[in-house]
Amino acid sequence: MSWQRRAINAWMRYGMKPVLQHTSSPDLARRVFELMAPRLYPALPHTRLLPRPAPLPLTLVSAGRPRGGRIILFLHGGAYLAGSARAYQGMLSRLSLAAGLEIAVPDYRLMQDAPFPAPFEDAMAAWHYLRGSGYEAGDILLAGDSAGGGLALALLAGLLAHNERPAGLVAFSPWCDLTLSGTSIQGNRDKDVIIPAGRMKEAVDQYLSGADPADGRASPLFAAFPDPPPVLIQAGSTEVLLSDSQRMAAALEQAGGQVRLSIWRNVPHVWQFMAGHLPEGQAALEEAAEFAASVFAAGRTP
Repeated sequence: MSWQRRAINAWMRYGMKPVLQHTSSPDLARRVFELMAPRLYPALPHTRLLPRPAPLPLTLVSAGRPRGGRIILFLHGGAYLAGSARAYQGMLSRLSLAAGLEIAVPDYRLMQDAPFPAPFEDAMAAWHYLRGSGYEAGDILLAGDSAGGGLALALLAGLLAHNERPAGLVAFSPWCDLTLSGTSIQGNRDKDVIIPAGRMKEAVDQYLSGADPADGRASPLFAAFPDPPPVLIQAGSTEVLLSDSQRMAAALEQAGGQVRLSIWRNVPHVWQFMAGHLPEGQAALEEAAEFAASVFAAGRTP
Protein backbone atom coordinates (compact mmCIF):
# COMPACT_ATOMS: atom_id res chain seq x y z
CA MET A 1 0.00 0.00 0.00
CA SER A 2 1.40 3.40 -0.97
CA TRP A 3 1.78 6.04 1.71
CA GLN A 4 -0.54 8.24 -0.34
CA ARG A 5 -3.27 5.61 -0.12
CA ARG A 6 -2.86 5.35 3.65
CA ALA A 7 -3.03 9.14 4.00
CA ILE A 8 -6.07 9.55 1.74
CA ASN A 9 -7.91 6.69 3.42
CA ALA A 10 -7.35 8.31 6.82
CA TRP A 11 -8.43 11.74 5.58
CA MET A 12 -11.61 10.28 4.11
CA ARG A 13 -12.47 8.12 7.11
CA TYR A 14 -11.97 10.82 9.75
CA GLY A 15 -12.56 13.97 7.73
CA MET A 16 -14.98 13.36 4.86
CA LYS A 17 -17.16 10.43 5.94
CA PRO A 18 -18.46 12.17 9.11
CA VAL A 19 -19.43 15.20 6.99
CA LEU A 20 -21.34 13.01 4.52
CA GLN A 21 -23.08 11.25 7.40
CA HIS A 22 -24.58 14.54 8.57
CA THR A 23 -24.98 16.71 5.46
CA SER A 24 -28.71 17.28 5.07
CA SER A 25 -28.91 19.35 1.88
CA PRO A 26 -28.29 17.87 -1.61
CA ASP A 27 -27.77 21.41 -2.92
CA LEU A 28 -25.08 22.06 -0.31
CA ALA A 29 -23.35 18.79 -1.19
CA ARG A 30 -23.40 19.72 -4.86
CA ARG A 31 -22.02 23.23 -4.26
CA VAL A 32 -19.22 21.97 -2.02
CA PHE A 33 -18.24 19.28 -4.53
CA GLU A 34 -18.25 21.75 -7.42
CA LEU A 35 -16.10 24.15 -5.42
CA MET A 36 -13.58 21.71 -4.01
CA ALA A 37 -13.09 19.05 -6.71
CA PRO A 38 -11.32 21.20 -9.35
CA ARG A 39 -9.09 22.70 -6.65
CA LEU A 40 -8.11 19.44 -4.97
CA TYR A 41 -7.86 17.48 -8.23
CA PRO A 42 -7.08 19.96 -11.02
CA ALA A 43 -6.83 19.13 -14.70
CA LEU A 44 -3.52 18.55 -16.40
CA PRO A 45 -1.91 21.61 -17.97
CA HIS A 46 -3.31 22.52 -21.39
CA THR A 47 -6.46 20.44 -20.91
CA ARG A 48 -9.21 21.50 -23.31
CA LEU A 49 -12.80 21.83 -22.09
CA LEU A 50 -15.04 22.51 -25.10
CA PRO A 51 -18.80 23.02 -24.58
CA ARG A 52 -20.84 21.59 -27.44
CA PRO A 53 -24.31 22.57 -28.71
CA ALA A 54 -25.91 19.28 -27.68
CA PRO A 55 -29.53 18.81 -26.52
CA LEU A 56 -28.15 19.06 -22.97
CA PRO A 57 -25.00 20.64 -21.53
CA LEU A 58 -22.11 18.53 -22.85
CA THR A 59 -18.36 19.18 -22.66
CA LEU A 60 -15.57 17.59 -24.67
CA VAL A 61 -12.53 17.00 -22.45
CA SER A 62 -9.14 16.25 -23.94
CA ALA A 63 -5.46 16.38 -23.04
CA GLY A 64 -2.47 15.83 -25.30
CA ARG A 65 -3.25 14.94 -28.90
CA PRO A 66 -6.31 12.66 -28.96
CA ARG A 67 -6.91 10.46 -31.97
CA GLY A 68 -9.92 11.33 -34.07
CA GLY A 69 -12.80 9.10 -35.05
CA ARG A 70 -13.37 7.48 -31.66
CA ILE A 71 -14.57 8.85 -28.34
CA ILE A 72 -15.46 7.99 -24.74
CA LEU A 73 -18.93 8.91 -23.47
CA PHE A 74 -18.41 9.37 -19.73
CA LEU A 75 -21.24 9.63 -17.19
CA HIS A 76 -20.07 11.15 -13.92
CA GLY A 77 -20.91 9.95 -10.43
CA GLY A 78 -22.14 11.85 -7.40
CA ALA A 79 -25.12 9.81 -6.13
CA TYR A 80 -27.37 11.59 -8.67
CA LEU A 81 -27.11 14.78 -6.60
CA ALA A 82 -23.66 16.15 -7.52
CA GLY A 83 -21.03 16.07 -10.24
CA SER A 84 -20.31 17.75 -13.56
CA ALA A 85 -17.77 17.89 -16.36
CA ARG A 86 -16.05 20.75 -14.57
CA ALA A 87 -15.76 18.83 -11.30
CA TYR A 88 -14.37 15.76 -13.11
CA GLN A 89 -11.83 17.53 -15.30
CA GLY A 90 -8.86 16.32 -13.23
CA MET A 91 -9.54 12.61 -13.58
CA LEU A 92 -10.82 12.86 -17.14
CA SER A 93 -7.84 14.86 -18.39
CA ARG A 94 -5.62 12.02 -17.16
CA LEU A 95 -7.83 9.36 -18.71
CA SER A 96 -7.88 11.28 -22.00
CA LEU A 97 -4.10 11.55 -22.06
CA ALA A 98 -3.59 7.88 -21.16
CA ALA A 99 -6.12 6.64 -23.71
CA GLY A 100 -5.34 9.18 -26.44
CA LEU A 101 -9.06 9.87 -26.79
CA GLU A 102 -11.47 12.76 -26.43
CA ILE A 103 -14.11 12.34 -23.72
CA ALA A 104 -17.70 13.59 -23.99
CA VAL A 105 -19.20 14.43 -20.59
CA PRO A 106 -22.90 15.34 -20.41
CA ASP A 107 -24.14 17.30 -17.41
CA TYR A 108 -27.28 15.23 -17.00
CA ARG A 109 -30.06 16.49 -14.75
CA LEU A 110 -29.56 15.79 -11.05
CA MET A 111 -32.26 14.85 -8.53
CA GLN A 112 -32.66 18.48 -7.45
CA ASP A 113 -33.64 19.37 -11.02
CA ALA A 114 -35.64 16.34 -12.11
CA PRO A 115 -36.26 12.88 -10.62
CA PHE A 116 -35.62 9.50 -12.20
CA PRO A 117 -35.60 8.66 -15.10
CA ALA A 118 -34.21 12.07 -16.17
CA PRO A 119 -30.52 11.01 -15.97
CA PHE A 120 -31.21 7.96 -18.13
CA GLU A 121 -33.06 10.08 -20.68
CA ASP A 122 -30.20 12.58 -20.76
CA ALA A 123 -27.60 9.83 -21.15
CA MET A 124 -29.56 8.49 -24.11
CA ALA A 125 -29.78 12.01 -25.57
CA ALA A 126 -25.99 12.36 -25.28
CA TRP A 127 -25.55 9.05 -27.11
CA HIS A 128 -27.84 10.17 -29.94
CA TYR A 129 -25.96 13.47 -30.14
CA LEU A 130 -22.68 11.62 -30.70
CA ARG A 131 -24.30 9.29 -33.23
CA GLY A 132 -25.72 12.31 -35.03
CA SER A 133 -22.26 13.89 -35.02
CA GLY A 134 -20.90 11.11 -37.20
CA TYR A 135 -19.75 8.46 -34.73
CA GLU A 136 -20.76 4.88 -35.38
CA ALA A 137 -21.87 2.83 -32.38
CA GLY A 138 -18.57 0.96 -32.45
CA ASP A 139 -16.65 4.25 -32.31
CA ILE A 140 -17.99 5.01 -28.82
CA LEU A 141 -16.80 3.55 -25.52
CA LEU A 142 -19.19 4.02 -22.60
CA ALA A 143 -17.74 4.81 -19.18
CA GLY A 144 -18.77 6.10 -15.79
CA ASP A 145 -18.09 6.00 -12.08
CA SER A 146 -20.30 5.18 -9.08
CA ALA A 147 -23.85 6.34 -9.91
CA GLY A 148 -22.55 7.27 -13.36
CA GLY A 149 -21.13 3.77 -13.77
CA GLY A 150 -24.56 2.34 -13.06
CA LEU A 151 -26.07 4.86 -15.45
CA ALA A 152 -23.59 3.85 -18.17
CA LEU A 153 -24.58 0.20 -17.69
CA ALA A 154 -28.28 1.12 -17.81
CA LEU A 155 -27.61 3.05 -21.02
CA LEU A 156 -25.83 0.00 -22.44
CA ALA A 157 -28.87 -2.17 -21.74
CA GLY A 158 -31.14 0.39 -23.39
CA LEU A 159 -28.90 0.58 -26.46
CA LEU A 160 -28.58 -3.18 -26.84
CA ALA A 161 -32.37 -3.46 -26.72
CA HIS A 162 -32.42 -1.31 -29.87
CA ASN A 163 -29.56 -3.12 -31.61
CA GLU A 164 -27.01 -0.39 -30.88
CA ARG A 165 -23.71 -1.91 -29.68
CA PRO A 166 -20.96 0.36 -28.35
CA ALA A 167 -17.31 -0.71 -28.52
CA GLY A 168 -17.30 -1.54 -24.82
CA LEU A 169 -17.78 -0.13 -21.35
CA VAL A 170 -15.60 0.86 -18.41
CA ALA A 171 -17.15 1.23 -14.95
CA PHE A 172 -15.39 2.55 -11.86
CA SER A 173 -17.09 1.24 -8.68
CA PRO A 174 -20.55 1.25 -10.32
CA TRP A 175 -23.76 1.57 -8.30
CA CYS A 176 -25.83 -1.10 -10.01
CA ASP A 177 -28.51 -2.04 -7.49
CA LEU A 178 -30.72 0.63 -5.96
CA THR A 179 -32.69 -2.05 -4.09
CA LEU A 180 -29.60 -2.11 -1.84
CA SER A 181 -29.58 -5.89 -1.63
CA GLY A 182 -25.81 -6.32 -1.97
CA THR A 183 -24.16 -8.14 0.92
CA SER A 184 -21.17 -5.77 0.97
CA ILE A 185 -23.38 -2.84 2.01
CA GLN A 186 -23.46 -4.34 5.46
CA GLY A 187 -20.29 -6.42 5.23
CA ASN A 188 -18.11 -3.44 4.32
CA ARG A 189 -20.01 -0.63 6.03
CA ASP A 190 -17.25 -0.12 8.60
CA LYS A 191 -14.41 -0.79 6.14
CA ASP A 192 -15.55 1.70 3.50
CA VAL A 193 -13.71 4.94 4.23
CA ILE A 194 -16.09 7.35 2.47
CA ILE A 195 -19.64 6.08 1.77
CA PRO A 196 -21.99 6.20 4.78
CA ALA A 197 -24.04 3.05 4.20
CA GLY A 198 -26.75 4.23 6.57
CA ARG A 199 -27.69 7.09 4.23
CA MET A 200 -27.90 5.15 0.97
CA LYS A 201 -31.63 4.42 1.33
CA GLU A 202 -32.29 8.14 1.81
CA ALA A 203 -30.45 8.95 -1.43
CA VAL A 204 -32.35 6.24 -3.30
CA ASP A 205 -35.73 7.50 -2.08
CA GLN A 206 -34.93 11.09 -3.02
CA TYR A 207 -33.74 10.11 -6.48
CA LEU A 208 -36.45 7.62 -7.40
CA SER A 209 -39.32 9.64 -5.93
CA GLY A 210 -41.53 6.56 -5.67
CA ALA A 211 -40.31 4.69 -8.77
CA ASP A 212 -39.40 1.01 -8.62
CA PRO A 213 -35.74 0.60 -7.51
CA ALA A 214 -35.58 -2.62 -9.55
CA ASP A 215 -36.30 -0.73 -12.79
CA GLY A 216 -33.42 -1.55 -15.12
CA ARG A 217 -32.90 2.12 -15.91
CA ALA A 218 -32.10 2.70 -12.22
CA SER A 219 -30.59 -0.68 -11.34
CA PRO A 220 -28.88 -2.23 -14.36
CA LEU A 221 -28.23 -5.38 -12.35
CA PHE A 222 -31.83 -6.29 -13.22
CA ALA A 223 -31.67 -5.25 -16.89
CA ALA A 224 -31.20 -7.51 -19.92
CA PHE A 225 -27.95 -7.36 -21.92
CA PRO A 226 -28.34 -9.18 -25.24
CA ASP A 227 -24.93 -9.70 -26.87
CA PRO A 228 -23.01 -7.26 -24.64
CA PRO A 229 -19.66 -5.80 -25.73
CA PRO A 230 -16.51 -6.22 -23.58
CA VAL A 231 -16.71 -4.62 -20.14
CA LEU A 232 -14.09 -3.61 -17.59
CA ILE A 233 -15.28 -3.11 -14.00
CA GLN A 234 -12.89 -1.75 -11.36
CA ALA A 235 -13.83 -1.86 -7.67
CA GLY A 236 -12.19 -1.66 -4.26
CA SER A 237 -12.08 -4.63 -1.91
CA THR A 238 -13.46 -2.63 1.05
CA GLU A 239 -16.23 -0.69 -0.72
CA VAL A 240 -19.87 -1.02 0.27
CA LEU A 241 -20.59 -1.29 -3.47
CA LEU A 242 -18.20 -4.21 -4.03
CA SER A 243 -20.99 -6.76 -4.40
CA ASP A 244 -22.69 -4.54 -7.02
CA SER A 245 -19.58 -4.90 -9.18
CA GLN A 246 -19.29 -8.63 -8.53
CA ARG A 247 -22.93 -9.38 -9.30
CA MET A 248 -22.92 -7.11 -12.34
CA ALA A 249 -19.88 -8.89 -13.74
CA ALA A 250 -21.55 -12.27 -13.20
CA ALA A 251 -24.76 -11.09 -14.90
CA LEU A 252 -22.86 -9.82 -17.94
CA GLU A 253 -20.88 -13.04 -18.20
CA GLN A 254 -24.12 -15.03 -17.98
CA ALA A 255 -25.41 -12.92 -20.89
CA GLY A 256 -22.42 -14.05 -22.93
CA GLY A 257 -20.20 -11.01 -22.43
CA GLN A 258 -16.47 -10.79 -21.87
CA VAL A 259 -15.94 -9.11 -18.50
CA ARG A 260 -12.78 -8.14 -16.67
CA LEU A 261 -13.48 -7.59 -12.98
CA SER A 262 -10.48 -5.79 -11.48
CA ILE A 263 -10.51 -5.69 -7.67
CA TRP A 264 -8.06 -3.30 -5.97
CA ARG A 265 -7.09 -3.78 -2.34
CA ASN A 266 -8.00 -1.17 0.30
CA VAL A 267 -8.67 1.72 -2.05
CA PRO A 268 -11.38 4.33 -1.47
CA HIS A 269 -14.53 4.53 -3.55
CA VAL A 270 -13.67 5.85 -7.04
CA TRP A 271 -9.98 6.14 -6.19
CA GLN A 272 -9.37 6.93 -9.88
CA PHE A 273 -10.67 10.44 -9.15
CA MET A 274 -7.54 11.07 -7.07
CA ALA A 275 -5.07 9.98 -9.77
CA GLY A 276 -3.13 13.23 -9.47
CA HIS A 277 -2.21 12.36 -5.87
CA LEU A 278 -2.69 8.60 -5.69
CA PRO A 279 -0.45 6.18 -7.63
CA GLU A 280 -3.15 3.51 -7.55
CA GLY A 281 -5.56 5.96 -9.14
CA GLN A 282 -3.22 6.61 -12.06
CA ALA A 283 -2.55 2.89 -12.44
CA ALA A 284 -6.29 2.21 -12.60
CA LEU A 285 -6.75 4.86 -15.30
CA GLU A 286 -3.93 3.30 -17.29
CA GLU A 287 -5.64 -0.09 -17.02
CA ALA A 288 -8.81 1.53 -18.35
CA ALA A 289 -6.87 3.16 -21.18
CA GLU A 290 -5.33 -0.19 -22.16
CA PHE A 291 -8.77 -1.76 -22.14
CA ALA A 292 -10.10 1.02 -24.40
CA ALA A 293 -7.23 0.46 -26.83
CA SER A 294 -7.92 -3.29 -26.88
CA VAL A 295 -11.62 -3.01 -27.67
CA PHE A 296 -11.08 -0.42 -30.38
CA ALA A 297 -8.26 -2.51 -31.84
CA ALA A 298 -10.66 -5.46 -32.04
CA GLY A 299 -12.43 -3.57 -34.82
CA ARG A 300 -15.54 -1.57 -35.35
CA THR A 301 -18.63 -3.42 -34.14
CA PRO A 302 -21.75 -3.45 -36.29
